[in-house]
Amino acid sequence: MSKPQIQTVDIVLPLEQSEDVEIWKKKAARKLKIHPKSIEDIRLRKHSIDARKAPVKIQLRLEISVSGPLPEDPVLEPSYAKLGENVRRLVIVGSGPAGMFAALRAIELGWRPVLLERGKDAIKRRFDLAPIMREGRVVEDSNYCFGEGGAGTFSDGKLYTRATKRGPVRFVYETLVAHGAPHRILTDAHPHIGSNLLPNVVRAMRESILAAGGEVYFDTRVTRFLRSADGKLVGVGSRDGREFQGEGVVLATGHSARDIYRLLHSENIRLEQKPFAVGVRIEHPQSLIDSIQYHYDRGTERPRILPAAKYRLATKIKERGVHSFCMCPGGFIVPAATENDEVVVNGMSLARRDSPFANSGLVVTVEPEDTQQFEAEHGILAGLAFQKELEILASRSGGGAQKAPAQRVTDFLKGKISSSLPKSSYFPGLTSCPLQELMPGFIAWRMKEGLEQFGASMKGYLTEESCLIGFETRTSSPVRIPRDDESLQHPEVPGLYPCGEGAGFAGGIVSAALDGVKCAEAACSVSR
Repeated sequence: MSKPQIQTVDIVLPLEQSEDVEIWKKKAARKLKIHPKSIEDIRLRKHSIDARKAPVKIQLRLEISVSGPLPEDPVLEPSYAKLGENVRRLVIVGSGPAGMFAALRAIELGWRPVLLERGKDAIKRRFDLAPIMREGRVVEDSNYCFGEGGAGTFSDGKLYTRATKRGPVRFVYETLVAHGAPHRILTDAHPHIGSNLLPNVVRAMRESILAAGGEVYFDTRVTRFLRSADGKLVGVGSRDGREFQGEGVVLATGHSARDIYRLLHSENIRLEQKPFAVGVRIEHPQSLIDSIQYHYDRGTERPRILPAAKYRLATKIKERGVHSFCMCPGGFIVPAATENDEVVVNGMSLARRDSPFANSGLVVTVEPEDTQQFEAEHGILAGLAFQKELEILASRSGGGAQKAPAQRVTDFLKGKISSSLPKSSYFPGLTSCPLQELMPGFIAWRMKEGLEQFGASMKGYLTEESCLIGFETRTSSPVRIPRDDESLQHPEVPGLYPCGEGAGFAGGIVSAALDGVKCAEAACSVSR
């Protein structure tokens, strides 16, 4: 039997026709210059929305067979060989996407991963979010940033990335689907999983690690490094006195593990300053963003086929970027502090993205030169001190208990305190404050100019219904842990593999996962 003739075709359809498979066939046949009845099988490979102008259109990439059925897609399910007893061990610190994907790749390469996480597993971690939401009390090792799955577990699970040069992005998607993520992430142009589904996905990944013979330890906060006589890093020690040894350490602790930066600094392990960004969360009614992005009158019901609309805004003002960050359509603003003297805000969405609110980070680039006032006391960690000062100020201005300082966007532009604040998804509550006075001047005026530009390009964006909520400070780490381009080890510490967002080499779930794979491959390629 001959193989089917398979071709890939891109088509564009009006919204109301986009789910009709017979229309897919007619449109595809026209492009291929064949009769629609010649198409024996058809399969969706990519789905994207073109909302640049009215009317909204749907772009589809289809796989077509004209001589028999298409081959069945492989069933995606975990498949990792059981490790033997005397295999080499790789210590991995942090169970975010970088750490988990490093562990799975180590298993594939025949190494036993020893995965350490300061927080709790994803299911138990959920219960530690209640105190911060309802009491304003942070559980400092188990919160929106720390715990199984990392910060991404409870911040929407956006998977879209431009990091296609970093490695096989589809491999990451397929691994997630194999562990329970929705199959649609393989076809959506801007895939996301949702904070309600991600905990079960990361739990399944942990079960794969354990079933293959890997080791996973929760409530294990790393406080020291173990070195061999020749200076190679061979393991770590935890706060409770345990030691974990291997033939290398992948350090994948995320951008909020400030104690790890201090530990590295105290041991004279070289760090580098890098740019980062801070600002606020800006929140709108989702119905407003829908009407702007999909080009229809406010009050019109969004068509069922269309998801909650998103946006991306960016400009440059006097050598500093001003941009939206981690936009969460149909989402919530959540308290992401890791210590009790600070307020930090972040965004999340559930899989359905059906909250009446849309939120996004609105941030300004901070260069190392902007943190010079902290260098005399904090040295290379000046950026951390800059972040921390703003977070403490947010806590004090909000009035404690995780209440956040806030201001209507129209009042921020006028430089006045808001007499009232719009409804918000931020559960701990808001306190009206003059954000333009709380933020450093170089951030406040750039944000003002950026907002005016965004309002001109996105009509309706600047409205009394919109609120600015402070502060978004954890967009990325102010510190990079350097590594050699080829070996991926720290240039001065053999056996140390800085990895992911916390090391300054990734910016999101997918890029962190890919970096974890790279670091595991580098570590497992080293001979005895």
